[in-house]
Parts: sequence; C-alpha cells; structure tokens
Amino acid sequence: MKISHYLKKYWYRYAFAIFCIFVTVGLDMLNPQVTMRIIDNVIGEGQRDQLAPLLVVVLLIGVGRCIFGYLKEYNFDSVSSKISADLRSKLFRHIQTLSVDFFDKNNTGELMSRVKDDVDRIWDAFNYVSMLLIEVVIHTSIILYCMFHLNKKLFLVPVIAMPLVAILAVLLERKLGGIYEEISEQNATLNTIAQENLAGVRTVKAFAREKFEIQKFLSHNKRYYDLNMSQSKVLTRYQPLFQLITRALPLIIVIYGGYLTIQGEITLGVLAAFVEYSNNITWPMEMIGWLTNAAASAVASNKKIKKIFAENPSIQNPEKPVILDEITGNIEFRNVDFEIDGKEILHNINFHLPAGKTIGIMGATGAGKTSIINVLQRFYDVKEGEVLLDGVNIKELNLTQLRKSVSLVMQDVFLFSDTINENVKLGKKTSIEDDEVIHALKHAQASDFIEQMEEQYDTIIGERGVGLSGGQKQRISIGRAIAKKAPILVLDDSTSALDMETEHQIQETLNSLNGTTKIIIAHRISAVRNADEIIFLENGTIAERGTHNDLLKKEGLYYETYMAQYGDYLETSKEVIACNY
Repeated sequence: MKISHYLKKYWYRYAFAIFCIFVTVGLDMLNPQVTMRIIDNVIGEGQRDQLAPLLVVVLLIGVGRCIFGYLKEYNFDSVSSKISADLRSKLFRHIQTLSVDFFDKNNTGELMSRVKDDVDRIWDAFNYVSMLLIEVVIHTSIILYCMFHLNKKLFLVPVIAMPLVAILAVLLERKLGGIYEEISEQNATLNTIAQENLAGVRTVKAFAREKFEIQKFLSHNKRYYDLNMSQSKVLTRYQPLFQLITRALPLIIVIYGGYLTIQGEITLGVLAAFVEYSNNITWPMEMIGWLTNAAASAVASNKKIKKIFAENPSIQNPEKPVILDEITGNIEFRNVDFEIDGKEILHNINFHLPAGKTIGIMGATGAGKTSIINVLQRFYDVKEGEVLLDGVNIKELNLTQLRKSVSLVMQDVFLFSDTINENVKLGKKTSIEDDEVIHALKHAQASDFIEQMEEQYDTIIGERGVGLSGGQKQRISIGRAIAKKAPILVLDDSTSALDMETEHQIQETLNSLNGTTKIIIAHRISAVRNADEIIFLENGTIAERGTHNDLLKKEGLYYETYMAQYGDYLETSKEVIACNY
C-alpha cells in the first residue's frame, strides 16, 4: 500500500486545505502591513481618519483567520482520520489473508505494534505533521517575499539564518532515523512480552516466576528507555541551536533596522513591520526540528508496514478453483510427505477414510498427529503426495469451501471474549439459531454448568475462556463444532480434560452423528476404540493400523499404550476373579 495512493484519492481535500493555509497565512501577513500604516500614517503623519478603517481591517483579519483556520484543521483532521482507518483496516485484512507460517515467524506483540502504533504515526504524518510542513513552507515563502519588498538590506538577515537552520534539520533527521527504527522494534518486543505475560499470568504464578518475568520486562524496558534517552540527547543537542538562531534573528533585525532608521533609509513603521515579520518567521524555524523528528518517526513506521504488505500468503486459492456441489467427507491421503523449515514431520502417509466413517489417530507427542489436520485444512501444503477430498486434490479446491467443510475442536481451545452463545455460533454466525446452540451444547454435555450461570447462554466469558475450567472450555468448543454441522468433524485431543463419564457421554453423541466423517486424535484408548480404523504414528510414519481388536492382537505400540492405561485395572480384575474362586 503506497502513501501516494491516499494523496491521489484525497487530492481535492488537500488542495482545499492548502488553499485555506494560503488564505490564513496571507491574512497573517497583512497584520504587519496594518501596523506599519498605523505607525507611519496615523501616528507619524496624524492621519487619524485612517485609524477606524485600519482597525476594521484588523477585525476582519481575525475573523477570516478563524474561519479559514478552522476549515484547514477540519480538512486535515477528517482526511487523516479516514486514511488511518482505511490503512488500519487494509493492514488487518492483509494480515488475516496471510498463511499460518507467517504467524509462526512473527509474534503477536510485533503485529499489534504495526496495526496500532505505526499506523498512528502515519496518521500524525497525514494530519498535523503534513499540515505544519506545508504551512511552514508557505508561511516562510510569503514572509520572505514581504521582507524583500520592504527592505532588501534587512532581508539578508533571515536569508543567512535559514540555511543554517536547514543544515541543522538535515543533521537532526540523519541522527534520528536509525534511532526511530530501533525504538519501533523495541516497542514491538515490549508489547510481545507484556501480551505473553498477561495472557499467561496463571502459568507465571503457578511456577512462581513473577520475579523472573519482571526482570525480563525491566531489561527490555531499560533498553527502550535508553533508546528514548538517545533520542532526547540528540534533540537536546540540536534544539538549543535552533532556538539560538531564532531568538537572535529578531534582535539582529532590531539592531540593524534601528541603524537603518536612524540613517533615514527606512521608516519606523517599516522597522516595526519587519520586526513583526521576523517574529512570525521564528516559529517555522523552531518547528523544523520537531517536524523532522515526527517525519522520521512516520518514515520508520511506514517501512515496517510496507514490509508486512509485501508478504504474500504461501497458501493461495487456485486461479480456477473447483467448487463442489456437496461435500460428503470422503478423505484420502496418498503418499503424503510434509516438512516445516526443512524438518520432516510426516513421511509416506497413506489412508482412506470413506464418508461417514471414523478414523482414530494415536501416537506419542510430536509424532505428527496434529500435522495431519494442518495438512487436511491446507494450513500448510504437503511436500510430496496429495490429499483428496471427495476425489479432488485439496490444492484444486476453494479454500473457503474446504475449511468450512471441517468442524475443528482444537487441542488448544480458544474462546473469544464474548457470550457463550456467540462463541458457539462462530462457525456459522448468521445461520445458527439460538435453539440449535442449546441443542449442540446439550450434546456436548455443557448445558448443565451453563444453565447454573446467572446469564446462562448469554454469559460473557473472559479472554480465552478465563474463569472456565479446562473441561468446560473443551465442552463449549465441542458444542461449537457440533453446531456448525460440517460434513467432517475433527477432534484434536479434545476430551483430555474431561472425566471418563463425561467423555463416554460425548462419545455416544459423536457415534450418533451419522453421515459425518470423523477424525479423532487422542492419547486415550477410550476416545478411539470404536473407530472404524485406528492408525498409530511413530516419528511421522504409520507404524500400525487396524481396528481396536486387531491392534491389541498385534501386541505392538497400540497394545503397549493400552496396557499402560488399563494394565492396573486388568490386574485388579484378575485378582478379584481369583479371590471369588
């Protein structure tokens, strides 16, 4: 997104605002002329009849300046607000289009800084910074023109002073450019640390890591402080020089102009007008350093934002996607290899899951279970092989249709800070009715604890489900997936926080979902034992496959897992039977 796009789009508003600046500055330049005539004509020559008209002109100048000053401010403010809102929206929408691998490499705090702080700096650049820069140029140009026509000798004084100010401004900008880049980066890091610690405050307290986390934050905060101090040192080094030149300018004009008045080269009124002009030209000179500072900050922020806009999603829709009339949920993995950053995650994965059937996926942590789901939903693309949905390679399908066809209960449950009702409607917000939400949550065994709440289904839950237990969050998440009524249901270790009785009840509900293709990823045997087929992953490959009974007969990895979970119970049962006999 180029800044020039907005300048072209709102050129007429900026043109009108610049016209208002011309009028406002022009009216300002009339004041010294009126002062000169009052001193020379009214006071010096006694032409008192001119006093009333001149005072009326002063009044009109004030009224005109108020009107056009307001129009100038309003146009810059309104246009810059539109630009910042549009830029923030486009940036957020662009971030939403990026693939999962982008978020693997960029932390939340940094992205928050780009969307909020950096857009705010560009907002400033389009608002008062640009307004003042234009006004400084117009103001200075008109003053210099007026000074030149009043007296060419006195005109030399500001002409000599202004290049000195310009040189200082360039030096200041060069010093501040690099510092602002570092400040922006450190601000993103601080946001990340704060966001992580606030989101994970329970973990921090559980491990008594408050002191460590405070020290980590303070170390980065110290770096942020040092960078801001570096900025302040640069400003304090150059700002006094700006002020020295601007304060000395009127003094030199008074001294030199006084000499020319004594010599009879100019009138007292001309000297008064020149002094007033010199006072008017000092504020633009003083503003140059501050404006350079703000402009450098905006340029640094623009670079950061352009870097994000330059990112393209690695997973994109095909040019001519296949749109299926109906998705039944027939899934097939053919010789699938998958890797991330050169590390192999899945190797030679083959299985066929007919529509309406259930497959269970087991394996140790890191075996690649969740990666199968990531590949199925095209969060990532496979390296080799293909994934078929209803006989069509998912790379040829429309991404939206593909992902809408899957109801996913993730391992890491995420609930938004909203009502339970709205959280459940997330899959199909506009088409799910309230009674369907209640029905889905009953099937997910969540209605009992929800109906004990004061607001029941309209209860607003905290960020990420704060205030709910792990099991309660999982049940709401399962209810959300059921309410979506997608042809494919994926449960990624979604009952790990539930007791055995509740899990059994949910399993019965899932078994009753005829016509729904189900993928159940779990560590518990109880979650997958009724699946039509179970695959057991080891190091990214399928080590074993079959039904529950088939795998027990093999006495392999699945059998070892079964014995680890039920061995003690089986031994106890044998002992009870032996005692009875």
